[in-house]
Amino acid sequence: MRKFIAAALITLLSFNTLSAQDKKLPIEAFAGLKDFSQIKLSPNGENLSFVRNHKGTLVLMVKNLKTGNTKAILNADNRTVFFDWYSWANDNVILLGARFIKYQFGGAKYTSTLLYSYNLTNKDGIKLAFRAVPSRDERQPQFADRIVSFLPEQEDKILVQGDFTVPNNPAVYELDLNTLRKSKVQRQRNNVTDWFADRQGNVRIAKKMDETQFTYELLNAETGDWDTLFDYEVFSEQSISILGFDKSPNLLYISALHNGRDALFRLNLTTKERELIYSNDKYDFDGSIFYSSKTGEVAGFTDSHLEDGVNYWDADLDKLHRSLRVSLPKDDYDIDILSTTKDQQKYILYVSSAKSSGSYLLGDRTKNQVSAIADAYPQIDETVYGGKERISYKARDGLTIEGYLTLPVGYKKGDKLPTIIFPHGGPMARDYANFDYWTALLAYHGYAVLQPNFRGSSGYGYEFLMQSIQGFGLAMQDDLQDGANWLIEQGIAQPEKICIGGASYGGYAALMAVVKHPETFKCAASFAGVSDLEHLVFKARYFTNKEIVRKQFGTDDDMLEANSPVTYAKQINRPILLVHGSDDSVVPVYHSREMEDELDDEGKDVTYIELDDGDHYLSHQAHRVKTLQAFLDFFDKHLKSE
Repeated sequence: MRKFIAAALITLLSFNTLSAQDKKLPIEAFAGLKDFSQIKLSPNGENLSFVRNHKGTLVLMVKNLKTGNTKAILNADNRTVFFDWYSWANDNVILLGARFIKYQFGGAKYTSTLLYSYNLTNKDGIKLAFRAVPSRDERQPQFADRIVSFLPEQEDKILVQGDFTVPNNPAVYELDLNTLRKSKVQRQRNNVTDWFADRQGNVRIAKKMDETQFTYELLNAETGDWDTLFDYEVFSEQSISILGFDKSPNLLYISALHNGRDALFRLNLTTKERELIYSNDKYDFDGSIFYSSKTGEVAGFTDSHLEDGVNYWDADLDKLHRSLRVSLPKDDYDIDILSTTKDQQKYILYVSSAKSSGSYLLGDRTKNQVSAIADAYPQIDETVYGGKERISYKARDGLTIEGYLTLPVGYKKGDKLPTIIFPHGGPMARDYANFDYWTALLAYHGYAVLQPNFRGSSGYGYEFLMQSIQGFGLAMQDDLQDGANWLIEQGIAQPEKICIGGASYGGYAALMAVVKHPETFKCAASFAGVSDLEHLVFKARYFTNKEIVRKQFGTDDDMLEANSPVTYAKQINRPILLVHGSDDSVVPVYHSREMEDELDDEGKDVTYIELDDGDHYLSHQAHRVKTLQAFLDFFDKHLKSE
């Protein structure tokens, strides 16, 4: 098998190198949506499905591997309708999730989803699968694509949750994939927002939310009562996440704190005893469990800090992974088995490296061969992208901050570069070493780019994470300047040529950086950034998570105002770029409009670009290209011009 993998990979890399070296790459090579994504096999292995990017339009396609015939199922430009996900429900039926932006009373925007079905055996096309029946006085749920179980023993049926009768209190329905008729199997209950089923398809756990209190209840099979399993306050040390059931209905996998860091546990639902499965002394467990399509058993778990990113328990998958692993140098390539047939004889392989965006391959164990399918970004390879280096530095209070540094290909030690600090969104999230289009583009154009996992980021333990709670504009903000100073000390950054940019919280942090540290940052670029914390908390009143928002940001108006960039429009004396989608349901466009108005009134150097129908994620390719081009032009103007 080794020679087949090597040959397939060489084919992909050779094509990439020729195209990348031919000429200067256009911005679309980085800013476009992936050429291919979500590549999967049908359970019987007869069909290969994938999402193809055709000039910004995403096309879901199915290719029959015997005949070679390919058909397009769905087109979406991710502007008014957003194609989010799809999954094979059985050998013939594909389920698809689509997202829409809607408007609430008071002008608040929110996300709504729908579930669609496509059956390869008929010519009916795509159908709305999970829908309200007006004659039953039902209303269409806000979220209608939340699958509770694929019912392993009933391939033509699934369980889906939806609040057709009581808003925000979903019931669970069995959906017949042939007739698309639904029948209720679990009635709605007060404050229950989510349901969990075991591997046999029985609804076993209810998740309740009462303002900032979360409760998980377990169905007592003997009494029919719902007994409390977990109960905790949001952001508390008692927080847990349910990862899934074992094939044994008595065993449940959860993520919970262990010595201050998230760890993987197996919980016995009868005795309530927790068995520690995996933990890391330095980092949070950030993975998930996965199942064998062949046995239905838990096949292992993933975690970004494992040597191969995965730990296999399933002997057959472990054998496959080890055979693939010896075919490629461990230090150079990562391999991920993304999809398998039900018998695990055919599989989709994703091969990536520190200096590539990743390649998809199709493997066949019966033929002992692997063939190339496609690259995610076909023009990006080691000739234009040098990958990320994990670094660490000390913040001013002595706290260690990790991050990732991306340098241009061919960088020589001692060269001082124009530099971009690029904090992530969230802020309760983090950056990883994997490829991302923002840093790849900026480094390609000659910038050093630092992505700090500042305090408040996830992945570094509970205490580290909790510093984001009511921490906007405080120490987590100073961590960014400390990162810039470290780059200066290392002889990488030109002290007079450092700017900052980011998206979502990263956009907020960029704006606050030129408020708090104008001596360091010469300009700031924000995509979908928060500018007014007081307004953010105020608008939360329209949503069910309003109390969580208030706890996260606080309710002290003076403090919210003091940590809002819009408050300081008069004193900002650095150039500002603002980009925002008009249909952003996460951070409303109000924030950038208000910021631009205030800066403009004060005669400041501000550029504002509004993306018509744009969302929070730059899902529409034209919006992504326009935004990255604007960022690049902005940084070039202020960091490269004399």
